[in-house]
Amino acid sequence: MNMNNPDTASTRGPARLKPAGDMAILVEFGQTYDPVVNHAVLGFDAALVGNLPAGVIETVPSFRSVLVRFDPLELAYERLHEFLQQRLEATAWYSAVPPETGKNWVLPVVYGGDEGPHLAEVADLCGLREDQVADQHAARELTVAMLGFAPGLAYLGQLPEIWQIARRAEITPTVPAGAVLVAVRQTVLPATPIPTGWHQIGRTPFRGFDPAAARPFLLSPGDRVRFEPTDAATAAGFEPGAAWREAKR
Repeated sequence: MNMNNPDTASTRGPARLKPAGDMAILVEFGQTYDPVVNHAVLGFDAALVGNLPAGVIETVPSFRSVLVRFDPLELAYERLHEFLQQRLEATAWYSAVPPETGKNWVLPVVYGGDEGPHLAEVADLCGLREDQVADQHAARELTVAMLGFAPGLAYLGQLPEIWQIARRAEITPTVPAGAVLVAVRQTVLPATPIPTGWHQIGRTPFRGFDPAAARPFLLSPGDRVRFEPTDAATAAGFEPGAAWREAKR
């Protein structure tokens, strides 16, 4: 998926409904990642919650669309299509303000060193000093745009234009859970070890996925995240499930 932000309305709607197999409808708001598109996605998804006809299994928001899964034995495709079309036409979703339903998180991060082996590389690409990379990244409140690729892996946006850097030319076979990864003005926060082509600039002891917990995914689309620089000794004192605090509004 192209996650660049061309800052143009040409990547946006009108929103379209598309069949996705025989048990889902895709509500597509745009062709590429764009904060306005993602805000429309999150607003539309939030409006659907608690107001869905019987037979809908779940809604899954992404960068630019909402997947609505349903049971065709309980809910006819035509009825769900009509329902979704009416909801699309009821609101100007691209200009609607997303509801403030998400949580605010502050996550500790150790930048650079063994925990951020690509920090110097990112500094060169951005034309910054290494300490400036950490300071700029931590200063920006980011929004969880979607979860995907691996359990609990969060995609967060959006960093300033100076962070419009490509992914690395080579794949890193494994980065650890909690790695703080950047590229194309995005931050990716994996909750499990993954292979990646993104740049690792730090690591947090926070883990967004616990399969044994009543709520296995801690982060949700629409949540806001700010990273807080810390040192390795302090980070080592955090429990993975408690290495965060919810920020005050």
